[in-house]
Amino acid sequence: MPLTKAPIKRTGVIRFGDASLFVREDGVHSRVWAEQLRLEREFKRDVFARIVQTLRRLGWTVGPNTHIFTGNNNRYARKGDLRADLKMSGGRIEFDMFQNVNAPNRPDHGGRYEFDQESLMPYMMRLEMERTRRRIRDYLCNALDGYSFDDDQRGRRRKPLDVTALDALRMLYAESSHFKGDWDAYAERLGGSLNYNRKSANGAMLEHGQRVWFCDRKGRICEGTAYYNTGNMWWVVSGKYDYQNLADFELFTVSPSNLRIKRNGELRRSRLEREMSRAIEKMDFERAAKLRDITFPGSPELFLVWHMEHQAYHCTNFRGYTTDRSKAGKFTAHEARNWHDAPNVVVPAVSAERVAA
Repeated sequence: MPLTKAPIKRTGVIRFGDASLFVREDGVHSRVWAEQLRLEREFKRDVFARIVQTLRRLGWTVGPNTHIFTGNNNRYARKGDLRADLKMSGGRIEFDMFQNVNAPNRPDHGGRYEFDQESLMPYMMRLEMERTRRRIRDYLCNALDGYSFDDDQRGRRRKPLDVTALDALRMLYAESSHFKGDWDAYAERLGGSLNYNRKSANGAMLEHGQRVWFCDRKGRICEGTAYYNTGNMWWVVSGKYDYQNLADFELFTVSPSNLRIKRNGELRRSRLEREMSRAIEKMDFERAAKLRDITFPGSPELFLVWHMEHQAYHCTNFRGYTTDRSKAGKFTAHEARNWHDAPNVVVPAVSAERVAA
């Protein structure tokens, strides 16, 4: 008979998150320091190393992490435009995938800190992300006796080609403690108080299951079907697998005019200021001046906002921080009017220096 290698006996749980995979073992803990180090070394050898091995088999390049997670228990992985941080701490391993091909709000740091990574990933990249974490999950569950996969839908987003949007909503309603999907019974119980949570952007009252229009992250007008969630939040299904959670004031009950015009003022502002910073870095001051005139017509006085606790400047649209003055967000007097109170300090952009804490 052929000999087969017995699986390693370890007890752990694997979960999926937003473009991520988590491994947890409760047994990797000891009050004796030497014993703790031994348990962590075994965990790294049996689990962490197998994840690295699986990534390389799938075509990922894996090496040291030189960003923030620079310790010996951390790795940086990349496959095309898809990137990932692999981190181990105690009995926990996190594998977080990200990209900046489409990162409208936080393109800095490779898109690591962008919110809702899965929905922003291009379709083929989402499939590769899903394939990668499923292969890691399957390998660990087969190689390690005692490992299991927690497929609880609560607390995690729908995965590509996993369940349809309507099936996902049915599961969410089944788990809900207040709204189970029966709109008529819910509306009768709450009466007029429900109207506070269903006033659309154009002033009309939203109805459960009606057609609505909304802006996507790029500022384009999209169409979908609205289903009540909780408070003033509504699920909007815009395809077989696509749905999102939007507030009532983000939805229109009638098609907005000028559908070809993007509602992307903040995204446009971020891109223009980013291009202006790049032009300054390259000493292309003529291009920087043109971008400045486009971004701030009329040459208004501009200001930077310094955060004393973070010891950094606010970025464009007050999203994130940077210690690089050239990359700091520029704001008009009107935009900075409510940011004069501590820990923020408003300083002129033309002569801004680091403000002492």
